[in-house]
Amino acid sequence: QVQLVESGGGSVQAGGSLRLSCAASGYTYSTYYMGWFRQTPGKKREGVATISASGDTTQYVDSVKGRFTISRDNAKNTMYLQMNSLKPEDTAMYYCARGIGWFPSLNQDDYNYWGQGTQVTVSS
Repeated sequence: QVQLVESGGGSVQAGGSLRLSCAASGYTYSTYYMGWFRQTPGKKREGVATISASGDTTQYVDSVKGRFTISRDNAKNTMYLQMNSLKPEDTAMYYCARGIGWFPSLNQDDYNYWGQGTQVTVSS
């Protein structure tokens, strides 16, 4: 069955960096686009970044452009989110997800498998 497992979260001071990983299994990884989402209590889940199946197309929410970089290694069935210049407002639970359509999307309705999440906390 499809499994997505995030890792790499933690606590960091503002201005610091973290790299999240998402290890996938149970399907042909290289044929699906993937995405990173985040959610804080009481708020809607927000699409942060998405990457095409081949890795040549990416898209970011405006608030992380220039600070976050999404990438994937199809040989390792793993996706990454490099987060630099972190801000307190980046604090959230971060989830990776597998897409269901043809084009990368930041809409959570375009994803059907989710990981369990990894917490990122940025202190000021």
